Amino acid sequence: MSYVSEYPPAAPEIAAAHFLQRLSLETDCDDVHSAMKEGDRDFVLLHVVGSPEAFARRHIPGALHLRHRDINAERMNEWPADTLFVVYCAGPHCNGADRAALKLARLGRPVKIMIGGITGWADEGFSFA
Repeated sequence: MSYVSEYPPAAPEIAAAHFLQRLSLETDCDDVHSAMKEGDRDFVLLHVVGSPEAFARRHIPGALHLRHRDINAERMNEWPADTLFVVYCAGPHCNGADRAALKLARLGRPVKIMIGGITGWADEGFSFA
């Protein structure tokens, strides 16, 4: 028996619930890029780490710079309550997107993390602003 099959797979209904939950919390670089390219942008993309200077040097086109530490109820009132926020940070080695997503969720805001962050964006070969 391999390490792959050592533990039996979950029942299909459990697997479906698990993957649906993941997709409700995450999106990926290609989906964000495609939505913006096709004009289907129904979310606000937030770059949530780094200094303003670092953001100016390299960020995803169309993203707004709002560090996770600056997310608060007053600032978020700039957008309607049902606005979906997609947050990203430097990449898998960074937890800034998780921190931002947690703050947004605690403020009652819809949020997803763009998995991969800047590293994933670069790996896909997408351009930066």
